[in-house]
Amino acid sequence: MGFSVNTNTGAMAALQSLADTNRGMSTVQSRINTGLNVASTKDDSASFTIAQTLRGDLGGLKSVGSSLSRAKSATDVAVAGAEQISDLVNQMKAKAYEAADEGVDTASRDAMGKDFDALKAQIQTIVDSSEFNGTNLLKAGGGEVKALQSLDTAGATLDVANQDFNASVITAIGATFTDAATAKTMIGTLDTVASDVKNSLSTLGSASRKIDGQASFVSKLSDVIEGGIGNLVDADLAKESAKLQALQVKQQLGVQALSIANQAPQSIMSLFR
Repeated sequence: MGFSVNTNTGAMAALQSLADTNRGMSTVQSRINTGLNVASTKDDSASFTIAQTLRGDLGGLKSVGSSLSRAKSATDVAVAGAEQISDLVNQMKAKAYEAADEGVDTASRDAMGKDFDALKAQIQTIVDSSEFNGTNLLKAGGGEVKALQSLDTAGATLDVANQDFNASVITAIGATFTDAATAKTMIGTLDTVASDVKNSLSTLGSASRKIDGQASFVSKLSDVIEGGIGNLVDADLAKESAKLQALQVKQQLGVQALSIANQAPQSIMSLFR
């Protein structure tokens, strides 16, 4: 091989090798910094595109989860109110049984009637207060629950109907008893009201359990999709750390090789001594 000061092929080869090593280090450092093996479409167009689609689905599922959470809260508030109303109806029935006793004097029956009215007023308060985020499933005109179940917005929603306790409880009970005969009639009325409240409790309880089940599924589905995104784009940091150490050694050797190659033309000077 001839000696030339114009062309140093050894230095050029060493420089190309060092440049490759530096590019490799830049890639590895980017993966370590971001934690991503595919951070851009320039890294892997197919994987990046799939990951972006899955990220869109993941965002949609978060919205579905929020919708189900709101539905769950509104339903659980209604369940709590209905359970309390069921207890009050039972207390009212006990008052009606006491008042149905022919041996009770008028003053005592009037006192029972006042207690009965107070319990009914308490039911009204509970109905009016059983509201969450503008939805009251126990109050007439309080709206109903409609929640997303999946990313298919055109599909069926998860619905919970309004139970309208104004009609089935408050209006159905009507005025208080005035004598033993009306107290006996009230007992039958309260039996019907209690049955209606139990049916509403069953409906609300079933809806709450269904919402729980769907929310659990959506949460698990979100975890699976998030894991899938990770499999596509996440970097193996242990592997990248090992690569970085190897590239650092190669970089040091490359610098030394380039330094040696750059010294080669200086040997020409010995020919002119």
